[in-house]
Amino acid sequence: MAQQRRRVKHKETFEERLAKEAIKFKEAAEEQPLGSLARELLLRRAQQVETASDISSWLKSPESQAPKAFGNLLTGQK
Repeated sequence: MAQQRRRVKHKETFEERLAKEAIKFKEAAEEQPLGSLARELLLRRAQQVETASDISSWLKSPESQAPKAFGNLLTGQK
């Protein structure tokens, strides 16, 4: 018999969870010494999370449209 997939009901939106994650990474980076590799990696991860949130918001916006080159691929035009 196939395993049942566990479902998770989130109380916060995806963007809210990403924002909390970015704050967590920034706080962890503050605990590291200036110029350390660990600090740089944590700050980079925080930036990635913020970018993911921005992309998610952009994709949800009603004004968002596919780039023209992509739209042409869908319609078969050049």
